[in-house]
Amino acid sequence: MTPLETQLESFRAEALAAIAGCADLPALVQLKAKYIGTSGVVTGALKMLGSLPKEDKPRVGKLANEVKSALAAAFAARQEELEAKTAAGPALDTTLPGRRHRLGRLHPLTQIFEDTVRIFRRMGFAVEDGPEIEDEWHCFDALNTPADHPARDIQDTLYVDLPPHAQHGRYLLRTHTSPVQIRTMLRRQPPIRIIAPGRVFRRDNPDATHSPTFHQVEGLFVDKNVSVADLKGTVEFFFRQLLDPATKVRFRPHFFPYTEPSFEIDLSTPHFRARGKEWIEIAGCGMVDPNVFRAVGYPADVYTGWAFGFGTERLAMIQYGITDIRLFTENDVRFLSQF
Repeated sequence: MTPLETQLESFRAEALAAIAGCADLPALVQLKAKYIGTSGVVTGALKMLGSLPKEDKPRVGKLANEVKSALAAAFAARQEELEAKTAAGPALDTTLPGRRHRLGRLHPLTQIFEDTVRIFRRMGFAVEDGPEIEDEWHCFDALNTPADHPARDIQDTLYVDLPPHAQHGRYLLRTHTSPVQIRTMLRRQPPIRIIAPGRVFRRDNPDATHSPTFHQVEGLFVDKNVSVADLKGTVEFFFRQLLDPATKVRFRPHFFPYTEPSFEIDLSTPHFRARGKEWIEIAGCGMVDPNVFRAVGYPADVYTGWAFGFGTERLAMIQYGITDIRLFTENDVRFLSQF
């Protein structure tokens, strides 16, 4: 055996052992360059074939090619193993403690909505919904709001750039959920007992107590012989169930185009009184104006009814002691995780 054959066999054994012990792809690349790369030791040995005697060249050349092919196959196999191991990721240690998943919580406004719906369902009220893009007739005209009322100005209402309805006027983002009451009365005959929760829009500058987008819950009860006493009893029961049994409710005379008589509702809760503040205005209500009944085709001399509405954000701020309405829409996890 020539010295070159001995050297080639030594390179093969040495390289195969190194390949088997190679732990990562970068090290394998370096190892491959060392043995069968352009400047590798096996490649260098092949270049020495020309110096051998004529009778030794075929035998040594065959061995050299066998060594190079064997090492190339070993490198390819080891590379495939390491790539599969890398793709599979680190080994799973089942003895490590698991990571706890943080449970999500309902948004405070969602909690108020669900509590409100639950309480009114107990009193026999159904939940109705309607479109957020409304027309002037459903949002204003049918609710006895005159054409020159300030609420219809572009300073207060967000109008939508759509072709106006031939009968119902321009389109707008609804300013209250009262159009749901109109749509319900157009679709059904009394008795009607519904609440209409939903998002509403008004042109306003956002600050700690104002937002151009907020939520309302409105209620409507229409039947024969409905009175202010029914309204007062329902409102008092609801707020005491939602907030605190010791909550006080009072009605102050007010004006709304779609109710007559109309009232503002003030609340006094124990935690408000503890902070030295007795009353806070929370909602508007009143007996449905006969003109509204005429707009939907109800005989105003047969049926009476009442309606009310309150802002959900305002109620949530009272319930949870929140001082900035913008917190409801900022999606700050530090704030939301408190509920």
